[in-house]
Amino acid sequence: MTNKSDSERFREIRNAKAYRDFFVEDRFEAGIVLSGTEVKSVRAGLAQISDSFVRMDMDVPILYHANIAQYEYGSYANHDPHNPRRLLLHKREIRKIREAIQSGGRTVVPLRMYFKGSLVKVEIAVAKGKKLFDKREDLKKDIMRREAERDFRAR
Repeated sequence: MTNKSDSERFREIRNAKAYRDFFVEDRFEAGIVLSGTEVKSVRAGLAQISDSFVRMDMDVPILYHANIAQYEYGSYANHDPHNPRRLLLHKREIRKIREAIQSGGRTVVPLRMYFKGSLVKVEIAVAKGKKLFDKREDLKKDIMRREAERDFRAR
C-alpha cells in the first residue's frame, strides 16, 4: 500500500541532454508497452532516458537505450533493463514522424517519461541536432540572462 506522499514523490523522468544537444520541433505524447515490473520501476523513479532515441522499424516507433532498472522485489519474471520498447501512437502521428525523419537531418528523442493516471507516457519530439557553435551561443545567452537577473536582484 502506498501513501499519497509516495505517489507525489515521483513526478517525471526528464532527458537533460535533449535541449542541450537538439533543437526541439514537433512534440508527441506516446504510450509505451511495459511489463509489470517495468511499471513498478518507473513508478519508483528508477529509469533513465538521457541516452535513448526512437527509431522507426517497419512503421512501428521503438524506444532504444532507455534504461529501466530491474525491480528490486521482482522474481523470475523480472525484465531486461535494456530491452527496446514499443511506443504507441496514432497512424497520422507516425506518418508525420516518418516524413520528418525522411526529409533529412532530424531524429526523434524522448523528452520525458511520466504517469498520466495509471498509464506511463513518453513525450517524444522530432529534433534537429545542434552544432558546436549553436551550443556556444546558447551558453552565452544563459550567462547573459543570469547576469541580468543578478543585476536586477541587486537593485
